[in-house]
Amino acid sequence: MKTNARTKLLDAALGTIREKGYAATSVDELCARAGVTKGAFFHHFKSKEALAVAAADHWSETTAGLFASAPYHDPADPLARILAYVDFRKSLIDGEIADFTCLVGTMVQEAYGASDDIRGACWRSISGHAETLEADIAAAIEKYNVDGITPESLALYTQASIQGAFILAKAKNDSGVAIDMIGHLKRYIELLFKSKGREARKK
Repeated sequence: MKTNARTKLLDAALGTIREKGYAATSVDELCARAGVTKGAFFHHFKSKEALAVAAADHWSETTAGLFASAPYHDPADPLARILAYVDFRKSLIDGEIADFTCLVGTMVQEAYGASDDIRGACWRSISGHAETLEADIAAAIEKYNVDGITPESLALYTQASIQGAFILAKAKNDSGVAIDMIGHLKRYIELLFKSKGREARKK
């Protein structure tokens, strides 16, 4: 099926913004990468900001299928599913830093104070993905009788840790630091559920 100009521009934004950042990405560059005219750009988007908002939604839609079909959903135990999710996120850290880092995490660092629309779109994307973890976390909290946390807060914490790992990888120009940080996230979750989790896994 032929890809339309709008989708080509959104796909171009996903690659270019992750490589260069939002501010350094120009409309001309997006058009060149997408292989469309500037007229086509402004036919679909009134501004670069409008494209960025649409790109955040496109990122959520594009990645949703990957996570929905991932093997971390398979374990019967909810804690095992959460830990498998963290392992899956770590397994995605491969290749160049721009290949595995997050579009919306990249954009919001630059645009949160300049554009409420971009900030809001990035929050919808990050929090929306976090929400997909809440049911498993709720089930694990109930099964292992863990107090003092909510499914929402722990789900968001996983995203804070992963986004922070990406920032460190960019700062050091080394994907290994992101792998290491996500390893710490897994250990934290294991320790959080440790007393009850060990007991249940022996059964």
